[in-house]
Amino acid sequence: MISLPYTPNRCLLHTFNRPVNTRRHDQRKEKTTMCLSSSSSPKTTTKRVVLVRHGQSTWNEEGRIQGSSDFSVLTNKGESQADISRQMLLEDSFDVCFTSPLKRSKKTAEIIWGDREDEMIFDYELREIDLYSFQGLLKKEGKEKFGEAFRQWQEDPANFVIDGHYPVRELWSRARSCWTRVLAHESESVLVVAHNAVNQALLSTAIGLGTEYFRRLLQSNCGVSVLDFTPRADGGSPHVLQMQTPSSPLAGGSSGGRKASKQIILVCHGQSDNEANSTNDQPMNMLGVIQSQKTAEFLLDRRVTSIVCSSTTASTETAAVISQVQEAAVSLSVDSVPRYVNTKQMNELDVNDIIPKSSNKDIQPGWITQLDEETVSALWNRTGKAWESLLDELSNEDNSNTGDAMVVVGSPMAHISLLAQCLNLDKNGLGLFHLDAGSISVIDFPDGPSERGVIRCTNYTAHLGRWSVPITRPV
Repeated sequence: MISLPYTPNRCLLHTFNRPVNTRRHDQRKEKTTMCLSSSSSPKTTTKRVVLVRHGQSTWNEEGRIQGSSDFSVLTNKGESQADISRQMLLEDSFDVCFTSPLKRSKKTAEIIWGDREDEMIFDYELREIDLYSFQGLLKKEGKEKFGEAFRQWQEDPANFVIDGHYPVRELWSRARSCWTRVLAHESESVLVVAHNAVNQALLSTAIGLGTEYFRRLLQSNCGVSVLDFTPRADGGSPHVLQMQTPSSPLAGGSSGGRKASKQIILVCHGQSDNEANSTNDQPMNMLGVIQSQKTAEFLLDRRVTSIVCSSTTASTETAAVISQVQEAAVSLSVDSVPRYVNTKQMNELDVNDIIPKSSNKDIQPGWITQLDEETVSALWNRTGKAWESLLDELSNEDNSNTGDAMVVVGSPMAHISLLAQCLNLDKNGLGLFHLDAGSISVIDFPDGPSERGVIRCTNYTAHLGRWSVPITRPV
């Protein structure tokens, strides 16, 4: 149990009971809890915590295992990435910066912090995961020298053991210790600059996930994750507002050294004027049309093999724009070979008939608390069927084109539920994420769609240009 001094009145306990699912490996019966206990000086306002990973380092570039060693420094690209993150966070009035003292993290923090006069705290517990004998080896050297241990590090990191240590378990314990200090600090907006693994552990422990979730919520170099810890009477975990990346999230990446073979891109349909009509199924407004066009152009970075959408008007309109741009771009290419993008509707993605009109109008953090138990269960069950159907669709696609993507278009509420389904949570997981109209969330499958999905980013809106949602928006 994690005890963090934050809530204004009582201990807020949030528990995830993860059911066994034959599609996934999350079959451990571990139950992870998070308790935010009251303090002597209770807070009544939201505390925002922004987690940033350091920029590309020399050892990142070389493919060398860093762990908690301190021999690598930022490359020129890494410094440029840090500057992009600085610009992303420029308007945020942070009260304090906690950072790992390792050189690659410290330099990133200094670039982002700029000329702010507020406090910087160097916390050694924020160092990267301790990997003992692995540290300093090229990944191919690790495989050659350690064999089975390296395979376990790639495929079963939660139980990976080296030199008598369980690095991921130690990391989770350290992350809980870090939260105690971060949330106890008298501040309302906190910047934390650290490393890939420790930031994964911070995010996971904050929302109540155990060590088996290592590498399920990834963070690219200088990626940004935003959490809001909001005191509320019902209890619960913080809201994950965004998991952003300074570069395109569509390029994919690796998980434990394995490239994604398949990818699902969740596209929230363009904005519509839901409140204007009691049917709650309206076409996109002008902003929604712009969002769909921007999204379609952005998706040209990937070859979209299929589009699945809900039957609502805004979703089908968004899907049509994406399909038309994909097909037009292919026909205008050097080969000039027309290509049809398969588009289909999936009724299980429709949730408007489940959600009360008043709740569906504006999806704000904490929206799930406005719904009764029957509504939450209906939403969870329907989107659970949608998730299983999407995995079946992805499994049946041509496997010869490794790296192709399936686009799924629906409402923010439906996609919030799909993210929770991907992580194999229970329905309480519906309260974790926040998504905006026109946003993109990316799920990779490094071991294929029959295995665990890896969430690469959520609520990505940088592709919308001037219509993007700033990280620094008011809470």
